[in-house]
Amino acid sequence: MKAKSTLLIMGSMITLFGCNQPAERYSVKEYPETRKDTTVVDDYFGTKVADPYRWLENDTSAETSAWVEAQRAVTQDYLSHIPFRGAIKDRLTELVNYERYGVPSKRFGRYTFSKNDGLQNQSVIYMQKSLDDEPEVLLDPNKLSDDGTVSLGSCHQSNDGKYLAYTIQRSGSDWVEIYVMDIETRELLPDHILWAKFTGAEWYKDGFFYAAYDAPEEGKEFSNINENHKIYYHKLGTSQDEDQLFYENPAQPRYFHQISLTEDEKYMFLIESGQGAGHTLWIKDMQNVMSQFVQIASDMDYSYSPLDVINDTLYIFTNYDAPKGRICRVSAKNPQMENWETIIPESENVIAGINLADGKMIVTYDQDAANHSFVFDMNGNKMHEIALPTFGAVGFSSRYDEKEIFYAFTSFAFPTTIYKYDIDSNTSTVFRAPEVDFVPEDFVTEQVFVDSKDGTKVPMFLTYKKGLVKDGTNPTLLYGYGGFNITLNPGFSTSRLPFMENGGIYAEMNLRGGNEYGEEWHLAGTKLQKQNVFDDCIACAEYLIANNYTSADYLALNGGSNGGLLVGAVVNQRPDLFRVAVPQVGVMDMLRYHLFTIGWNWASDYGTSEDSEEMFKALYAYSPLHTIKSGEDVHYPAIMVTTADHDDRVVPAHSFKYAATLQAAQTGNEPKIIRIDSKAGHGGGKPISKVLEEQADIYSFILYNMGLEYKPAE
Repeated sequence: MKAKSTLLIMGSMITLFGCNQPAERYSVKEYPETRKDTTVVDDYFGTKVADPYRWLENDTSAETSAWVEAQRAVTQDYLSHIPFRGAIKDRLTELVNYERYGVPSKRFGRYTFSKNDGLQNQSVIYMQKSLDDEPEVLLDPNKLSDDGTVSLGSCHQSNDGKYLAYTIQRSGSDWVEIYVMDIETRELLPDHILWAKFTGAEWYKDGFFYAAYDAPEEGKEFSNINENHKIYYHKLGTSQDEDQLFYENPAQPRYFHQISLTEDEKYMFLIESGQGAGHTLWIKDMQNVMSQFVQIASDMDYSYSPLDVINDTLYIFTNYDAPKGRICRVSAKNPQMENWETIIPESENVIAGINLADGKMIVTYDQDAANHSFVFDMNGNKMHEIALPTFGAVGFSSRYDEKEIFYAFTSFAFPTTIYKYDIDSNTSTVFRAPEVDFVPEDFVTEQVFVDSKDGTKVPMFLTYKKGLVKDGTNPTLLYGYGGFNITLNPGFSTSRLPFMENGGIYAEMNLRGGNEYGEEWHLAGTKLQKQNVFDDCIACAEYLIANNYTSADYLALNGGSNGGLLVGAVVNQRPDLFRVAVPQVGVMDMLRYHLFTIGWNWASDYGTSEDSEEMFKALYAYSPLHTIKSGEDVHYPAIMVTTADHDDRVVPAHSFKYAATLQAAQTGNEPKIIRIDSKAGHGGGKPISKVLEEQADIYSFILYNMGLEYKPAE
């Protein structure tokens, strides 16, 4: 989701954003006073580290609540003085107000898909018997709450096609509840599961498996550490109290567990993860009541993902002994690794996705962060490439025993479009194309390769209006992530369009720590090598300035979660490069992140301050909270931190303590504010209304602090 424009002469920034010398900008008169507790000092291998704002970690205390309200008042006062804030929100609302469809999925002779009419807070799930029939509403999440803060997670049809189990999330929390619906009557069954997390519903016979934690301590639902993930079996028509504990691992309380079954219910898989970048894998033959789980792989440093079992042959993806991935097969009766046969070996590009379709495989690769898809037979012989519109990202919906294949394609200036694919003729036809209020042809995307500090080539996509003049005055938003094997592929978002319509450049970096070039690329941005990620980002910023795309006066840095950490660390290291910074829901306290909710799970990327003195020193050297500069000669960019009260992924204490430290330090006169959303979490499931408000605030803050104005496209 993301992108309009009319023909404008792209010469002067005065034409586009207005004079660069507007009336004096509003400034924060006074920040809320944040109490410092000088008695809180930790000892890390002989190094004393003060933590004066630790009391802000107690997110349910009256003192923290008062601090939050005081910060909200300052932030809203500041944002209310941006004269074009309303105009940006109006344009964002216009742009997102179009029908958005999900890719159809076919099962039991019925199609299901999602659709949003435009401004619905949550997309609605529809069902139809044929593509020509009138779709019927299967489930409308907008009816689950008045304000759209209850979102739909995942949907799971039972293997007899009678029931739909679905998960919901409240206020963006990672906690999920599971409900069950009779598909024919649309009636809700009494079955209701609470305190589930990182799970769906895996059907088996007359019930389903799910994963959950013990009910948390009251008042600590969104901050206490999550341990002892358990698998339960729920039989339809019974209460949760009667659910059977199916699997737990008390010896490893910080493992995640996941159960999946083949659709014919002949084989079950058990996956354990949480202590590395990958996961273990077990298989159980459900046709034999006496069978036990057989371990296929025990090393959590690699991925071992079952694709399906076909005629007792297990097809599996792994990056073990193949950093960019390979596909293997083995008898499900003798699945040990020594019996594996590689049918699609590792290549120069990373395997990004695998779909079984009409008795074949569709394998998608990342080539310099853009998707390319190919059809293979089940013996691994390449048949042909699927022609995609441009460099972008693709997602398929298909089944091994179905001929109908759909896929969605997107790029920076290419709204997500759904295609129907004929695998025999290798042809694609548009199934559903969105009508977005912008002109894609007015924009261009280029890819550049930036030399990082150590000479590594770092890809970066740049999207902007045609006719751009490289005079160093183009407002530019630099976005990155760089972690956890996550690849940033090209993608469309209406949120960026008002910025780009008015002459802005959107720059997306493919930093080390992601999976753009496989596991080696990922590892090069982890633990003691994490500084590589920040060096890559700094190099990209310097490239944009050196090549006159922009200058430090017009450059903004943005990222969320691990990307929020990126923003905080890079700004502390090179505040001179940026005019504005927006770290969203960031991991800011690298010495204590592992002590909250599932933070311990990130140790495979970060390491922890408890591991060793060397690891502590590495974390301490870049931790955003601990490396904020201060002094009369320090000049930081304008910074708006964002977080939310129900974020139980990266708890808001990270942002609270970071913002308090920024405000207390001498970092220059630019604003240092924190935007704290209510009834929202880490970002998932956020209603359209809240998304529009947040994006309007972010882009208003960016342009205002660049000394620019926003003028709607005519």
